[in-house]
Amino acid sequence: MAKATLNVGPAMRDLLAELNRFFRGRGAEAYVAGGFLRDALLGRDSRDVDISIAGDPLALGRELAGALGGHYFPLAEERQAVRVLLPERSLYVDLLALRGAIESDLLERDFTIDAMATTLEEAVSGAAAVIDPTDGRKDLRKRQVRVIGEEAFRADPLRPLRGARLAVELDFTVEPATADLIRGHAAGLFGAAVERQRDELMRILGTVRAGQGLRLLDDLGLLERLMPEIAETRGVEQPKEHHWDVFDHSLEVVRNLDILLGEEEPPDKRWRELWRGLWEQIAWWEDARAYFREELLAERPRSAVLKLGGLLHDVAKPETKTFDDTGRMRFFGHPAEGADKAGRVLRRLRFSAREVALVQTMVKAHLRPVQIGQEGAPTRRALYRYFRDCGDAAIGTLFLSLADHLGTVGPRVNLSDWRDHVTLVNYILAKRFQEEETISPPKLLSGDELMVELSISPGPIIGRLLEKIREAQGGGEISTREEALALARSSLAGKRSGGHAD
Repeated sequence: MAKATLNVGPAMRDLLAELNRFFRGRGAEAYVAGGFLRDALLGRDSRDVDISIAGDPLALGRELAGALGGHYFPLAEERQAVRVLLPERSLYVDLLALRGAIESDLLERDFTIDAMATTLEEAVSGAAAVIDPTDGRKDLRKRQVRVIGEEAFRADPLRPLRGARLAVELDFTVEPATADLIRGHAAGLFGAAVERQRDELMRILGTVRAGQGLRLLDDLGLLERLMPEIAETRGVEQPKEHHWDVFDHSLEVVRNLDILLGEEEPPDKRWRELWRGLWEQIAWWEDARAYFREELLAERPRSAVLKLGGLLHDVAKPETKTFDDTGRMRFFGHPAEGADKAGRVLRRLRFSAREVALVQTMVKAHLRPVQIGQEGAPTRRALYRYFRDCGDAAIGTLFLSLADHLGTVGPRVNLSDWRDHVTLVNYILAKRFQEEETISPPKLLSGDELMVELSISPGPIIGRLLEKIREAQGGGEISTREEALALARSSLAGKRSGGHAD
């Protein structure tokens, strides 16, 4: 059997050597299999290694965690699967019990490219004889995802979605017969835990091909099962300024984010101009890429949450579509209603409270950047209110507005209009990082001080007065304690005479 070269980094190679010593010392037959072996054959970096062992993974996993200074977590008792996290190395090891001989074990897996194995000892050497009962290496060469058999989809209703995700991550195609089987089993997706559906979706959105991935999900009949609310936007026409209907526009916005957040210049000339127009202006923000790579939860970076906001930003347009007296199409209130609807979608899929709040804020505020810049540079007060209202979602919302711009005009994009929009975003970003007193002004008065100075009792009025002071600070209208007190007094007097303190 010809040996294949495994391309792994030094940290992973060291880990493989440690694992080999560990299992050999205990007389446990161990194989490297699954996604790790696939990635090693493709030359892709991997943070995890799948080990199939003839032994008790539960007991060996606890012992391995102790030997490597890691943390032990059971994954699936029915498969006797455990995970050993190695946080200091940013790596982890999954241990699974062999189901009979290695060949029969591999035949019970889902896709051919994940149904290969080699001994742990050979993996350490870097030149491995690959056990490949389903011709997975042939599919790697053809760059396609092929299911081993239809029974794989019957055994686990998540596998059709997983197959699509693999194709997106690897930039593979789905083999035609497999695609037909996925379409036939798409309706069964409801039988998979929503948390697993969510994780597969976020892995797609975390790639540089998220827009392409959503198109694939749509073609395979999975998107309407995963998010029927998005499918409901199909065919919802928009005013003539829009190149696409709401459905295609939403998917194009995600694709635009793929390109705009990309770390390399796009090959397409038109896109290269647009991409340069953005990154040349914000070159001063050295941490931009790191900001979007930040993981809010494990393997769920900001970029993926932003794309989720892009997918859902117009989700309420079907129910808010109306026509005014002139026959002009309107979508009044769609940002606010969309935020509520997006929240329901994400809570159904068990997203974290932080992710739900971020997406809801982006959806509700996706028009704000353009609105505050309609008459030139935004005022200090407008900037203060924008960052106050958007909080941690403020930067993502700026990039969403850019992707929304391109998703509206499509191929009719005007470079001058694009540069104006980028200039606006750059101005707002610069204020965020270079004028902290505008965004988060220092405290001039406490609530206790207000109560003493104004002889008032505790209550909601205190919070309203403090916010009025902060907004005036952000707007550059006051800067001292005395000015803050004067503003509070005048506001309180206005309220007592029938006006409002806020």
